Parts: sequence; structure tokens; C-alpha cells
Amino acid sequence: MIRLFKVKEKLREDNKNGNGSGPCNKQTAGELRLRKDITELNLPRSCTISFPGGKDKLMSFEIKIQPDVGYYVGGKFIFSFEVPSIYPHEPPKVKCKTKVYHPNIDLEGNVCLNVLREDWKPVLNINTIIYGLCFLFTEPNPEDPLNVDAAAVLRENPLLFKSNVRRAMYGGTVDHISFTRCV
Repeated sequence: MIRLFKVKEKLREDNKNGNGSGPCNKQTAGELRLRKDITELNLPRSCTISFPGGKDKLMSFEIKIQPDVGYYVGGKFIFSFEVPSIYPHEPPKVKCKTKVYHPNIDLEGNVCLNVLREDWKPVLNINTIIYGLCFLFTEPNPEDPLNVDAAAVLRENPLLFKSNVRRAMYGGTVDHISFTRCV
């Protein structure tokens, strides 16, 4: 009888510390909100969502965008989303895993999108971010660049920009930088 109480006490302690294998299914407020956002997703035709860690690991997922208009038509671009536990009070961390020649995405995959920074509000959701990313591919913004060189080319010579985008998407080299084929 005494051993039983010690086992129960140990299980309670392990669950409280987060290292138990007992029935501890408590979700954070961020997980609950993300689950709601995902069930209400209204993805554009050009987007798909996947969960590389499995459906149980919702806080980390990928979005594939395949633009059907604009400079990037025909490309396949993958974005990773890391959602913090205090979501929606902080936006997800979004990275472009596909190396892309784009004024608003740098070569390390950082994304310049206002709703991921200063314009984030808890009323926004994952759908908002996805539509923002899609918009970056239809209307790249050379006025708020992360890739300053690409932005300058877009502003000064849109035809050269279009040629550079196509070359990069087909695995070519632009300004001595090699890109992986994403078409």
C-alpha cells in the first residue's frame, strides 16, 4: 500500500515537470488557438499544408506555395512555421526553406512581411500570414526589402528582374549566387 502512494506521487511529480509518460494532455492556449486556426484554414488553390512531425506536432508545420500568376508562376516555395506557445500574442516564426531571388525574402530565408513584425495583432491568424506570403509572390515590394539588390533591380529594370527570377527558379546563377531549381 505504501509503495502505491509513492508511485502515484512520483507520477504526479513527473507530469508536473513535463517529463512523465502519464496521461498529461494539457494543451497551452497557443496550441488550442492554433488548432482552431488550422481547422478554419481557407487556403488558396496555390497552397498546401503539411506536418512533417506528424499531426500531433501542430506547432511546427510547412506551407507550400505554388504561385499561378506573377513573376514566380510555376515555382514551388516551402515555408516553415514555428508557432510559439504564447501564440497569438506573438506571431509564428516563418522561414522560406526554398532559396529564392525575391526583394522581400533574403537568401537565408528570412521573410519581410509586416504581419510577422510590427503589424501583428492577436486577432490575426495563420490564414492572414499565408495570404500575405501569397501576396509577396504576386506583388513583390521593392520599397521594404530584405534583398536590397533584387529590390533595386525590380525598381530600375523590371524586365531584368523577371529574367533573374526565371533564371533563379530554373536553378541558375544570379549575381554570382547559385539557386536550386524550384520549378
